[in-house]
Amino acid sequence: MIIGIDLGTTFSAIAMVRDGLPVLIAHADERIMPSVVGLTAQGALVVGTPARNQYVFAPEQTIRSIKRQMGQETRVALGEQTYTPADISALILRELKRRIEAHVGQPVDRVVITVPAYFSDAARQATREAGELAGFVVERIINEPTAAALAYGLDQRAEQQLVAVYDLGGGTFDVSIIELDAGVIEVRASHGNTQLGGDDFDQRLAEYLAVGFEADHGVDPRSDIRAWARLLRAAEHAKIALSSQPFVQVREEYLVSQAGAPLHLDREISRAEFEGLIADLVEGTLESFDAALNDAGLNVEALDRIIFVGGSTRIPLVWQMVADHTGIEPETEINPDEAVALGAAIQAAIIAGEPLDTILVDVTPHSLGMEIANWEFGHLVPDCYSVIIPRNTTIPTTRSEVYSAITPDQTAIAIKIYQGEHPVASQNMLLGEFLIDHLRPEVAGQPPRVTVQFDFDINGILHVAAVDRGSGKECRISVKAAHAQLTPADIAHNRAALDALELEGGDDASAGAGPVNLEAQGLLARARRALINSQSDQTALAEAIATLEVALRHGDHDAIETNVESLIDLIYDLEDE
Repeated sequence: MIIGIDLGTTFSAIAMVRDGLPVLIAHADERIMPSVVGLTAQGALVVGTPARNQYVFAPEQTIRSIKRQMGQETRVALGEQTYTPADISALILRELKRRIEAHVGQPVDRVVITVPAYFSDAARQATREAGELAGFVVERIINEPTAAALAYGLDQRAEQQLVAVYDLGGGTFDVSIIELDAGVIEVRASHGNTQLGGDDFDQRLAEYLAVGFEADHGVDPRSDIRAWARLLRAAEHAKIALSSQPFVQVREEYLVSQAGAPLHLDREISRAEFEGLIADLVEGTLESFDAALNDAGLNVEALDRIIFVGGSTRIPLVWQMVADHTGIEPETEINPDEAVALGAAIQAAIIAGEPLDTILVDVTPHSLGMEIANWEFGHLVPDCYSVIIPRNTTIPTTRSEVYSAITPDQTAIAIKIYQGEHPVASQNMLLGEFLIDHLRPEVAGQPPRVTVQFDFDINGILHVAAVDRGSGKECRISVKAAHAQLTPADIAHNRAALDALELEGGDDASAGAGPVNLEAQGLLARARRALINSQSDQTALAEAIATLEVALRHGDHDAIETNVESLIDLIYDLEDE
């Protein structure tokens, strides 16, 4: 068995091919795992969500975004020791290895790991070393854009195409121009920035919040390491919310104190404010885009498609700036967080010689929006179409926008919901309409504003809510959007997209109660530490850990007792070395 891993700056994912289909391997309810490592106050190693959670109160004991330092001659401190970036990445990979082994109930040693196309040779070698330190045989290091192309099924298309893969993740960015001809994927050119991603967007917003807080209270929260960590977390949450909402309220109680009195952060941030903070960073990605095209000897008109990869491509400004710059609508049929891991699994299956089938993913076949009126050259132009959910958006999805009344004394707005692509609203299909009245301006003398939210669920039902920002009044409606089945051509176009993923049942760490299970949980923690510290062959210990985890997950008490005894013997042997 060979598995695929997307070793990301902020999140990592693991995938495998099962019954001919690539699937993401979830752990409990986590589809992707935070790429964070930390030590608790008791000195216990934590990886993933526990480490991410402790960052806000113990940032000095937590390491984030280590991928940005891969290949550099540097060391990072964790507790009383220092480690190379490859060491820290190995801890992340070991946790992923433990999860996949618990999932399949057997040792997993062979892996394909992805890296940014713009990674240096030193960074690639450090990634290989991290895999080897984690106990893997690294079969191949492949570029993330190539993995994304595999996930989209581009290797199965016979016709010649030129595709740009735009990959904006948590900490790195690159764009690759890929030529597809007779099933062969060839990277024509790549460009990027290994120090640009969602972390930088968080930083900009956190700095903005800190400056505002200092202006209000005379205290700079950046001077307190824990307050700054909380601001970064709040900025990240706000950034995510602003991808689907026009406003977000940022609240952090007791952020700092002054003369013994607590000071709180409570501020509304608009999407427009956030976009103003990051527009120059997004503009930098477009310069890389043009550089890659130039290196490939192409102009943008030669491109057939643009594929979006990486969680930061969910930011509406990114989509809009790329679409405006190229005249091509970027494609996001596959979850941007998962495409690379799925592609890595496909590459792993190709190496292992496994047969592959088609994947079908459900998307919105048409754009969904509402009728508005726009002011153009001093004249009010009615019957304009404002798209809220663009076509080919993966469902389920939630998007919202804010709209203004025309005059300050306007007390009602008619919400007309359409499906289609025509810029004239009435030329699209009317799905439903309703009236929100008794509007109240937020500011005297200004027109009232209404936030309109579209929720499109997995069953093709569109739920629309309109909220008057002045009074808080809310109106809702549910409509059934026309839902067309994908044609065979669409299936070929979206080959290897994810249709469904069966999540694992409950977390084994919380399975059952009683002294036997509690003993087993403590023993597992001890075994994992021994696995990390061991310099000898780890296969037997990894297999014993995975077997005990399976027994715990299934609640098999006889198997738990038997495997506890076996694991104790292995740990004693290792600790005696």
